[in-house]
Amino acid sequence: MTAGIPLSPWLATVLAAVFAVTLAAIAHRVAAMVLRRATASIPVLHSVVLACIPVMRVLLPLITLQLVWQAASSDLPYIEGIRHFNGLCVIAGACWLLIAAISGLANGVIAQHPADVEDNLNARRIATQARVLSRTAMTGVVMAGLAMMLMTFPGARQVGASLLASAGVVGIVAGIAARPVFSNIIAGLQIALAQPIRIDDVLIIEGEWGRVEEITSTYVVLRIWDERRLIIPLQWFIENPFQNWTRTSSEILGTVFLYADYRLPLDPLRTELQRVLETAPEWDRRVSVLQLTDVTERTIQIRVLVSARSSGLAFDLRCRVREALITFIQREYPDCLPQVRMPADVAAKAPLSMQTP
Repeated sequence: MTAGIPLSPWLATVLAAVFAVTLAAIAHRVAAMVLRRATASIPVLHSVVLACIPVMRVLLPLITLQLVWQAASSDLPYIEGIRHFNGLCVIAGACWLLIAAISGLANGVIAQHPADVEDNLNARRIATQARVLSRTAMTGVVMAGLAMMLMTFPGARQVGASLLASAGVVGIVAGIAARPVFSNIIAGLQIALAQPIRIDDVLIIEGEWGRVEEITSTYVVLRIWDERRLIIPLQWFIENPFQNWTRTSSEILGTVFLYADYRLPLDPLRTELQRVLETAPEWDRRVSVLQLTDVTERTIQIRVLVSARSSGLAFDLRCRVREALITFIQREYPDCLPQVRMPADVAAKAPLSMQTP
């Protein structure tokens, strides 16, 4: 009987906590249904609501529990520790809610501008800005949440105050050590606003051709054509030059170089080029040029310039044109392939292996 007396205050508090959690669950279910229907006609807001609903399923009970613990008597054993722990959970849940809302907002904006269209330049620009800015904001939320959680510990506040008062050198060292992190964050903001690169842009970096697969708050993932991944810090793009083949448009010119004998007539080759391009789905009908661009003591250099809607199509078109023109020369003008000429008297004295049949 005496053992049960100290438990009665806790029993009332626990019952109140159970009632509060049940009430929070019911409120969450009703609010989720109402908000889903109310925001169905607003895609971006609907995306934010959908992202926040799972978080609120956890956060609402935590908030109601915190109210119960605060209303409970301070004489209850362990109540201060429970209040502190629940408060930390509420802070973590609030940060989680903000991160979910930011993510939902970014996803909603990106979904409004699909990139699976032929001219997706504007969609890629918006997707890059949304992802980089959202991840930067998420980083700020996490740092602010950790700072708020640490400030709930009296010991941490005292340590922080003493470090600020007497350890200025340590602060300078920490600032120097953290410089790469902050420089990458600032570089991320510059990239999001100035747009030197975007998601799915075609870049040439360190001699590697690839597409931008992901832009995080600290680095960029470049998907190389052979499925490798090149990881580049954001700061690198601010400090180094690089090629962006899709900066203002995905349209691009492709070149094909051929080497032939001086006797090769160019007009039939131009006619064959036009015939090949007319049947090539990769050609966008903008540019079709065949020119003799250089000569050496043995061969002529022929440059073919063609256009395509994207770099991938341009590569396929170059291969198609190169194969077709080489086959044409082999079939129609086999004697105009690159040759090594010798005077007749020198050829007669040459070993049999060097003489042409």
